[in-house]
Amino acid sequence: MRYVQLRAFHNVAIHGGFSRAAEALFLTQPAISDQVRKLEEEYDVLLFNRNKKQVTLTQAGQQLLEVTRRMFDIEQQALDLLSESRALRAGRLRIVADAAHHLLHILAAFRRAYPSVQVSIDAGNTESVITSLHAYEADIGVLGEIPQSSDFEILKLNSTPIIAFASRDYPLADTKRISFSELLKHPLVMREQGSKTRQKLEVMARQCNASLTPLIEAEGREAVREIVAAGGGIGFVSSAEFGQDNRLIPIEIDAPEMLMDEALICLRERANGKLVSAFFDIARKLAPASA
Repeated sequence: MRYVQLRAFHNVAIHGGFSRAAEALFLTQPAISDQVRKLEEEYDVLLFNRNKKQVTLTQAGQQLLEVTRRMFDIEQQALDLLSESRALRAGRLRIVADAAHHLLHILAAFRRAYPSVQVSIDAGNTESVITSLHAYEADIGVLGEIPQSSDFEILKLNSTPIIAFASRDYPLADTKRISFSELLKHPLVMREQGSKTRQKLEVMARQCNASLTPLIEAEGREAVREIVAAGGGIGFVSSAEFGQDNRLIPIEIDAPEMLMDEALICLRERANGKLVSAFFDIARKLAPASA
C-alpha cells in the first residue's frame, strides 16, 4: 500500500468520480484509475461500485474513507503547524450550524482578523452537526444542545427559552402567553425529527399531559418561519433565534422554562488546528460572562 494509492482512492471518494479526482490532483484519469486498481488488487477488495454514470463506495470503501479522512486531515494539520502564517492567510474553515444567528458577531470579528480565510456555513440540526464533525466534513459546529460526549471541545454561547410564535394576522396576535392545552387547538408547524427544539417541546408537553402533533413538519428553521408568516399555524423557536421579523409575534409558553443552550463545538482532536483555534479564541473573547 502506497501513499499515492490512498490519496487517489480518497479523492475519488470525496469528489464522486475518477475524472473529478484527476482534476483535483492535476493528474490524468488513467493514472488515478491505475492507482485505485492496484490498491484493490493488492488487498483483493472492491472499494468502488462502478457503472457508466456513477461511482459509489462499497462497504469496504466507506470504512476506508473514514480512515483516510482522518489521515489527510492530520496531514493538513501538520502542514498548518509548519506554515502557520499561510494557514491563517489562505485557509478554509467549514462550519455547520443549526442557526447561523448565534455566529454573526463572532464571524464578523473573525473576518476582520483573518480577511483572507474562506469560510463556508451550512445549515443542519443537532444530529447532522455532530455527524458532519465526526465525518470530518466540517471543522466547527453550532448546535442547540451541549453534547455529553468527551469527543468535543465545547464553548457555551448562550442559554435562552423556547417560545411559540405566530403571524401578526393570526387569531392569537394579541396573546402574550399560552398553555400546551391551548396550543393543541391550533395547527402546529414543527421542525423535522432530530431537532432539539422539537424534542424538548415534546418532552415538556408530555409532562404537562399534552401530546404535540404537527399539522406541518418542515425541514429547517427558515422553512418553519415562512410557513408561520404565511398564516400556516404556530411555530416554535428559542427566543435568541426569533430575531426581528415584523410579520411575526412571540408568545411565551405557560410551562416550566425550556432552555436551549447554544454551543460552539469541534472535535477535541482538532481543537489545536490553527483556524479552529483562532475561531474559538475570538468566540471566547465575545462570549457573555454568564455563559
